[in-house]
Amino acid sequence: MSEAAVSKGERRSAARLAAVQALYEMDVAGTGVIEAVAQFEAHWMGQEIDGVSFKPAEAAFFRDIVAGVVREQKSVDRKVDAALAKGWPLTRVEIVLRAVLRAGCYELMFRKDVPVRVVISEYVDVSRAFYSDDEPGFVNAVLDAVAREVRPGELAPRA
Repeated sequence: MSEAAVSKGERRSAARLAAVQALYEMDVAGTGVIEAVAQFEAHWMGQEIDGVSFKPAEAAFFRDIVAGVVREQKSVDRKVDAALAKGWPLTRVEIVLRAVLRAGCYELMFRKDVPVRVVISEYVDVSRAFYSDDEPGFVNAVLDAVAREVRPGELAPRA
């Protein structure tokens, strides 16, 4: 599929999914940002692997999320930890889910050009690529709590 045939929104969605996968890979394998980004750009984004086609992704957006999560990890992790239930720190959250929450929180904190509702919706969708039970609702709740703190006023008040 050519990049021209894919909308900006679809390229950004693909970039988010690839970023979560790269963050997971970095966590599991201990690879660095440069190596992970290069591997995903060369071998995953816009490629077909084992019969599965990966849409072209907005490379600069992908790089920003991956590098930004790593660069801002302490502040991102503090925000996510604060949104989680007491006694359940981010370090106890499963690795893929942790990558989803970190990427979503990074966007909420540092990508003010992306509306809150878009960020939350996109990462709920990303979580659905990996989970079918309660996890998408969990991602929604955590990112909603983070958004209400870091970007107050963008979401309607809770009823």
